[in-house]
Amino acid sequence: MDSGAIRRRPLPFVAVLTGAVLLAFAAPGTARAAAAACAGREVRTLPFATGAVHLHKRDGYVCALTVAAKPGPKRPMSVTVQARGSRPVTDKGRYSRHAGPVTVYAGHRCVRVAGSVGSKSVHTDWILC
Repeated sequence: MDSGAIRRRPLPFVAVLTGAVLLAFAAPGTARAAAAACAGREVRTLPFATGAVHLHKRDGYVCALTVAAKPGPKRPMSVTVQARGSRPVTDKGRYSRHAGPVTVYAGHRCVRVAGSVGSKSVHTDWILC
């Protein structure tokens, strides 16, 4: 019988922790950019030829971010979110990686979203109702 000594097995714990940290840093750049810029959980991704619009929702707020598929030289980008009954909120300009984030309070209302990178774009009808 042991004399009260605590047996420790730190190796499996350290291996799991190290693996989790490495996976977090090995994530694709677009996912990290979207996660870092908008609070809340990602509820929808709207892909298109030159990028994607990532939608996040938290406590009634909807946040959108347009991310270029291939970051590079500055080019026209935009992202727009509109809660039903409110004015649209837009960020547009010449960016190399992403446009936005833009955030609106939607509560339980539907939202309309649009985003573009270069000449390609995506837009929705009323969603997240």
